[in-house]
Formats: sequence, C-alpha cells, structure tokens
Amino acid sequence: MSDPKPQKSDLVILYHRQPYEEEVKDGKTVFKENKSPNGIVPTLKGFCARAEQGCWVAWKEVAPKQQAKFNRRVTIDDAYGSYDVIRLPLTAEQVKSFYHVTSKVAFWPILHTFPWLFNSEDADWDGFKEVNRLFAEAACEQVSDDGLIWIHDYNLWMAPHYIRQLKPNVKIAFFHHTPFPSADVFNIVPWREEIVDSLLQTDVIGFHIPRYAENFCGVARALRGVTLGEAQDVQAPMVSSGMALSEPTVTPYVEHGDRRIMIDAWPIGTNPSLIRDYLSRFDAGERAAEIRNEIGDQHFIISVGRVDYTKGAKEQLEAFDRLLSRRPELIGKVKFMMVCAAAAKGMTIYKNAQREIERLVGSINGKYGTLGWTPIMLTMRPIPFEQLVPYFRVANTCWITPIRDGLNLVAKEYIAAQQGGPGALVLSEFAGVAVELPQAILTNPYSNTSMDQAIDQAIDMSREERIERSEALLKTVETWDIEFWSRHVMEVFDNLDASKKKSDTGETPKAA
Repeated sequence: MSDPKPQKSDLVILYHRQPYEEEVKDGKTVFKENKSPNGIVPTLKGFCARAEQGCWVAWKEVAPKQQAKFNRRVTIDDAYGSYDVIRLPLTAEQVKSFYHVTSKVAFWPILHTFPWLFNSEDADWDGFKEVNRLFAEAACEQVSDDGLIWIHDYNLWMAPHYIRQLKPNVKIAFFHHTPFPSADVFNIVPWREEIVDSLLQTDVIGFHIPRYAENFCGVARALRGVTLGEAQDVQAPMVSSGMALSEPTVTPYVEHGDRRIMIDAWPIGTNPSLIRDYLSRFDAGERAAEIRNEIGDQHFIISVGRVDYTKGAKEQLEAFDRLLSRRPELIGKVKFMMVCAAAAKGMTIYKNAQREIERLVGSINGKYGTLGWTPIMLTMRPIPFEQLVPYFRVANTCWITPIRDGLNLVAKEYIAAQQGGPGALVLSEFAGVAVELPQAILTNPYSNTSMDQAIDQAIDMSREERIERSEALLKTVETWDIEFWSRHVMEVFDNLDASKKKSDTGETPKAA
C-alpha cells in the first residue's frame, strides 16, 4: 500500500537486494518472505523492525515504459514487523552496466585478489556513480535529520559521497561484506581516490575481520595520508596470529581532515537456535533419516556455494578426482553432494565457470561411476534453507574451500546443524570465517597437496577427534551468533550518537 505522507525514518538501509521475494498470483504481484530465514537479509530486516521507523532502499529492474506508473514505495508487514521499501526502478541497461559489468567484472576480481581478471575497459564508472547517486537521493528523502543511513557493500561505494553533499549532518555507516584487498591490489582500480574519498565521508566502516579492516586503513593511509588511531588487540573469537588471515591488532579509527571515521571489525554470526528448532521438527528428523538411508554406509561429503570462480568449486572437483584416483578403495564408499547455485541471467562472467563445473562433474562420474553408484550429486538450483539443514545434519564432512571469501556463513550453519556431532569441517584458510574456527581442518586451496591432505584427514579422522573438534566449533558459533553481532552493531551505533553529541558541544569525540 502507498503512503502519501510517509514519516521520516530514523534508520535507512541501503542494500542492492529487495528484502522479500516476489510472486505473481492471478496477475497480481505478491510479496513473500525470503525462503531462507538465515543470512544477512533477515538480519537487516530485524534492524528495520527494531527501529522506530525503518526503511529499506533497493533496486528493481523496470522497463522504461513502466517506470512512469511504477510504485516506488511499498509497505511490508511480515514476521519482522512493518517497514517501508523504496524501490529504485532501473532499466535493464542500467542493471547490466551497474551490477553485471562494473560491479562484477571490474570490482569483484579486485576485491577477491584476482587482478588478472580485472577489466576496466568495459566498466561504466559514470553509470555506476549515477546509480549510487539515485540510492543516495532516495536515502536522503527518507531519513530523519538525526537518523542513520546504513549502506551495505561495494556496489554502493559512492553513495556516502552523494549523501554527505545532500545531508551534511546525517550519520552514515557502511558495512563491507566482501574481502577488502591490500593496497597494492586495490590501487589497480583507476577510480581508487574517488572511492576512498567517499568512504571517508562515513562515520563508521565495518568489516568482517581485522585483516580486511587493516587493508582498508592501509589503502586510506597510502592514498590520503589518514592518521591511524592507536591499535587495539584483536578480541576472541578471532585468532590473532598463526593463521593466513590473522591480525594481532586492529585500528579503532582513522582521522582525515576534521573527520574521525570509526573502524569496526566483527564477523556476522549465524542463527543456531533457528537451526535447532528446524531439527527438532518431526519432518526434519524424518528427512534426515531418509537421507541416511539413501547414503547408507558411504562417507557423505557436502559442499554448498554458488557458481563463482572465487568459491573454489573447480579446485574441489579436481581434488575429489585425485582422491578417487589415489585411493581406489573409496570407490563406491564416498558420496559428494555439490550444491552450486547457478548465477542469475546476465552474469556472463560466470558462464565459463559453470561450464567447467559441469564438465568436471561429468568427467568424474563417467570415469568412476558404476550402475549402482554415482560419485557426485550436483545441483545448480539453490536448496531452501530448511531443506538443506537435514543434509548438514547427516553429512560426515562439509567441504568449504573458497579461493577467497568475505566470511562464509555456510561453515557456521553446518556446525550449528551438527550440534556437536561427529561432522568434520574442511575449511579454506582464505575464508574470513577461518580466523574464528581454528578447530576446523584448515586447508590452502591454492595447493593440491594441502587440499589432498585435508580431505584425507576428514575421511580418516577418528570419531572421538571429530566430536572434540565439533564441540569446540559449536561453542564458538553459539556464543558469537547473529544476536551477538546485532547487539554489537547497536552498541557501535549508540557510540556514534554519543560521539555526535560530544562533537556538537565542542568536545573532542573519542573512539568507541
């Protein structure tokens, strides 16, 4: 329903995805809650619900002829409460330029340290900025004078620049969901100064782990000579040394001109209580029993991700091929289920990755399969979360080995579903979540030897060691869950309010 005189919002979230799914019934569009109640979208909806007046800004592809009649504002009432969604109508050409090309072809490989895949020639920097400006204008129209605009991810790097021009005194927070690379990689981007200048217009920038935060601080110091606050020791559950992505300290803020920008590094958690509730249901227990019966006494390995060269599916399949080649006694005794959701239409950068995955699966199944046994089950359709949980519960091993990943919640979801049971987690050292989970079997996906050793260890590990590791991992996942992250973020936002009040009275603001 439309609201001709909407109330100003004290929290405006900018995120490229809409916070619901659309379904057409009898010619009418119906808004439905996301199939997966876990992950970042439901979490952000919870923030909207807690706000006195929450608002969400996203884009939606709309044909030019339909834009004049397009209803930009919808009010959503769901399990998370009532909140408004402002939808920016983008043409197919804008979506392709802003998201499919500039974001995914130019920025994605840089963020994940694949500089040889970087292509600036096809990127439309002016088009990218134009979409960011539209997001900024929509946010400023909705936010109250003392409200907070919370921007999510690299697609909206330039939004703070435009927001600060329109609303000089509004509070701006930014959360980076992807990795942030070191200065020597990030500075390949031709528009690096504009991006950093925009991010330095925020009041707080959040990252999953200290390594990414420190990389950003290094970039800002290299390009703009920012002053760094006194380093603070990294807190549990993050391991401060000895791991590929470890950092012993984290910078609490940077200063640039007359501005102080808080730096926050805290990984998002999962929802273990929700997963427990799923598993306690009769239908979930029944489905888990069916899966066990189908798998029999085979060692069941599961991997869940999407088609993306950063996710390491190719490297996993090659390692699985080597496993069956060097250990023929496992033929017929191990089953690998790969859930690898295909990219949306228009994502041409991932077509080659999808073809290679399909080729490798076909090759392995053809080479080792028999009439009664197929080594790999591949699905390229996303499995609804509640249907996935029983697979996590049954799987002997979860294999999560991205080449590079901002965090990876799947690893935490598997741990929560195991509930301290004898499941082994094989985890890439270059997933952000690895710095929280040292009890996992950590592996280097760049090394065939390391990948081979890790999957061997998972298959051969004793039940006692599996349970010991699983219980330690579960303690971390349950202690630092999504509720903990939400409370942490609210504390950061409260500190912004306190800092602003001190600044308004002439006092020097202090770091959180």
